Amino acid sequence: QVKLVESGGGWVQPGGSLRLSCGSSGFGFEYHAIGWFRRVPGKEREGVSCISDTGGQTYYFASVKGRFTVSRDNAKNTSYLQMDSLKPEDTGIYYCAAGLMCGAETGYDYWGRGTQVIVSS
Repeated sequence: QVKLVESGGGWVQPGGSLRLSCGSSGFGFEYHAIGWFRRVPGKEREGVSCISDTGGQTYYFASVKGRFTVSRDNAKNTSYLQMDSLKPEDTGIYYCAAGLMCGAETGYDYWGRGTQVIVSS
């Protein structure tokens, strides 16, 4: 059974940090790119970041570049999203997804259920 499970969300004050984790099982994690997405209140789900299967390539949505860092540990079947200098507009539900390559949302085969991030004073 394929599973992707996000964890690490919570409440943080503006300027704070959180590290999200995406644990997986049931498929070849090391052969899949991992994308991170979020659904911000009142908006459609949007891409945040992506990391290639080997970790050699990373991509970031413009508004998070320089603040978020994506990584992965294939030995642990886990990807991480380090989020620093968080802003209230980063509030939302964060999802991870697995696909053969980084790209459009429709190209991801497996999705987690999301973890809530709230940035507020």
